[in-house]
Amino acid sequence: MTTPAAAPHPASPPPGRHRPRRPEWAGRNYTLLTAAAVVTNLGTHGALVASAFAVLESGGDGGDVGLVTAARTLPLVLFLLIGGAVADRLPRHRVMVAANALNCASQGAFALLVLTGDARLWHMMLLSALGGTGQAFFSPAAEGMLMSSVSGEQAGRAFALFRMAMNGAGIGGAALGGAMVAAVGPGWVLAIDAVAFAVAGALRAFLDVGHIPPRAPGGGLWKDLREGWTEVASRPWLWAIVAQFSVVVAVVAAAESVYGPLVARDELGGARPWGLALAAFGVGTLGGAVLMMRWKPQRLLLAGTLCVFPLALPSAALAVPLPAGGLMVVMFVSGVTLEVFGVSWMTALHQEIPEDRLSRVAAYDWFGSTAMVPLATALAGPAEGAFGRHGALWGCATLVVVATALVLLVPDVRNLTRRTKEIAAGPAAPASADAEGSVGRLG
Repeated sequence: MTTPAAAPHPASPPPGRHRPRRPEWAGRNYTLLTAAAVVTNLGTHGALVASAFAVLESGGDGGDVGLVTAARTLPLVLFLLIGGAVADRLPRHRVMVAANALNCASQGAFALLVLTGDARLWHMMLLSALGGTGQAFFSPAAEGMLMSSVSGEQAGRAFALFRMAMNGAGIGGAALGGAMVAAVGPGWVLAIDAVAFAVAGALRAFLDVGHIPPRAPGGGLWKDLREGWTEVASRPWLWAIVAQFSVVVAVVAAAESVYGPLVARDELGGARPWGLALAAFGVGTLGGAVLMMRWKPQRLLLAGTLCVFPLALPSAALAVPLPAGGLMVVMFVSGVTLEVFGVSWMTALHQEIPEDRLSRVAAYDWFGSTAMVPLATALAGPAEGAFGRHGALWGCATLVVVATALVLLVPDVRNLTRRTKEIAAGPAAPASADAEGSVGRLG
């Protein structure tokens, strides 16, 4: 009896056979992160519609919707920087799983109260605050984990594909969420979101952090925060865009989380048209991601920043207001352009920021993007009373345009270029940095 010595080895399949089912840059961690993001977004985009209508159906008004939104965002702002420091020191996947568990519990309790008819405003604010706390620890860890999971010249394509999968899930989530709110009420949509967090957390538990060098002991929280701030403050392009988005995200959040549902209820016919508008935004982000898988702008931040101007369009469309079809077109366009910015921004961070400081820089980025949201959403109701809903919405659109025009005055925003060699080698320290990185980012 002879052995098949000449048979091809399984590890070396003949050309044309057993081709890998995914690109070589899409490794195990990248695949798990993408699958978990898809699951989470299916639930969360529906919950965005459901939470606002849960407040309205409990007898609340626009001001109450703003308070619940602010209650989620306030702890997000308070704990983000700590979350970034923790994520750069502890295994990032454990931080992500713990945060998902907290979000699952808070959304499950929110759903139960809404389904039983016992939800009061303070209940919803408290549970939203718990969800915001989980997000504060999750976001920096997730961004750092994603950045460290890709390498090579295809990093931009990897980020685009990740965002395409994530936002593609949001298309179905938003449309289904609006339809389910209209059909069975917001409580069941919130319950689905809780289940989605549980499933996503289970997937993230299998992430491998063995490739990330362990942090040296000592230094403490304050030193970690200081190092993260140094990375931000030493790069004009980074802190300028963080400052820009502190305004842009705040006014867009006020327009879309507070005024959008009110305009939909009063002038568009209810939750379903608003859910479809959000779905159109999701389709736009999908299209933008497809574009960015092929287009590699050389001036990353110039291309991205120019694409922030259209984020003023949804506020203007709600101010008119455009009919549902026109609103969907506007949301689609803003989704495309936001994705161009998002992929360009992630590629710049991947290129410029050292791996061991990614989560801390991400935390400062998220902090800048969310710091003014509680104030903006809490003031949305009073602003409507003072200027009228249409006046407040036109104000939101104007602020987006002004903040974006100002950031274009920063030379580094106009001139930072894609450097293929640095991307291929992974995130690099600044050329002028010393050993502590004292010399020298939203999405």
